[in-house]
Amino acid sequence: MMSELITVARPYATAAFNFAVEHQNVDHWQCMLTFASAVSSDQQIATYLSGTLVAAEPLSSLFNLICGNYLDQNGQNLIKILAENRRLSILPIILQQFIQLRNTYEGIIEVNVISTHMLSNRQLKNIYLSMQKNLSCKIKLNCTFDQSIIGGIIIRIDDLVIDGSVRNRLERLKNVLQS
Repeated sequence: MMSELITVARPYATAAFNFAVEHQNVDHWQCMLTFASAVSSDQQIATYLSGTLVAAEPLSSLFNLICGNYLDQNGQNLIKILAENRRLSILPIILQQFIQLRNTYEGIIEVNVISTHMLSNRQLKNIYLSMQKNLSCKIKLNCTFDQSIIGGIIIRIDDLVIDGSVRNRLERLKNVLQS
């Protein structure tokens, strides 16, 4: 299901990104998409968007009214197209795709670091420098917390996972002891 939504969202994200690059306003487009995505994710708005009885024109008008000055004319046109195609609910996925396109364009790789607690600035700097050296490109660190890993860290870069968690070590030990 998620892969289908990504497939549907990709052409919209690509068109928005290419337009933003052509007009040299990628930051502005990312801000517009971030705001529109937040609006579409609101519980009341999401319920309204999923209704089939509302015509596309009032839907896009209402959405653009809620977004107000956060959307320029081009952003409003995107909302109109999404509303006509009943796709306003995929705005968060369009935003994710847009950010991925931007990172690729700017040569940035996102590195997701998962730990049980907040890492110190020194630890983050060491991870950043190590990843930058090994990947030979710009790095963007995203840090999240997960108590279930018990200790250590997990580093995810696209499909690559470096699992240095205590939970993983215990699982490996359990497998060795059971074999």
